[in-house]
Amino acid sequence: MFKFETKKTVVVSIVTIFLLVLGACGNAAKENSENMDGTDDGNMDMSNSAANNDSSNNMDGMNHGGSGEVPEGLQKADNPTYQVGSKAIINAEHMEGMNGAEATISGAYDTTVYSVSYTPTNGGERVEDHKWVIHGEIEKASDEPFKVGDEVVLNADHIDGMDGATAIIDKAEQTTIYMVDYIDTVTGEEVTNHQWVTESELSPVEK
Repeated sequence: MFKFETKKTVVVSIVTIFLLVLGACGNAAKENSENMDGTDDGNMDMSNSAANNDSSNNMDGMNHGGSGEVPEGLQKADNPTYQVGSKAIINAEHMEGMNGAEATISGAYDTTVYSVSYTPTNGGERVEDHKWVIHGEIEKASDEPFKVGDEVVLNADHIDGMDGATAIIDKAEQTTIYMVDYIDTVTGEEVTNHQWVTESELSPVEK
């Protein structure tokens, strides 16, 4: 009888120890899983933050407003759809805070405008389909407009690293181009003499 009780006690002890070991392993696995989840979330947050910073940095070099100076010989529009001093709504996203803003027309000119792709002179990433550069802002511009695919040198500083950069003409359009003043819809700051917005990127102010 004594031996039987002793064996029973030993068996119970072994089973108890076995269950305790299993429980400890389960807790350790759960903690490791939670730690991994926390690490992944942290990495994702850092990645999202980095992406947001990159997006912000891409906008930092843009010159929202200007002095109002225009290239020599730029022809003022005789009868533009939007007269100087009139109001219009901007329907373009050249930069954040622009689309949907109410603009005051500060200049209207007839010329050829171009969207261009180029590698900045300051070593930044290549800029694709920048809108807009006008004919007078291109080096050695003659009376004849440039054609899609032409390689040109830019004489404009809308963005840091733009002036002097070699560019490819992506699109060419003969139109009325506008210089505008507006209130940034994101920051609330006043932007004056922004260059440029095409006529197709403007719409009348609803009354």
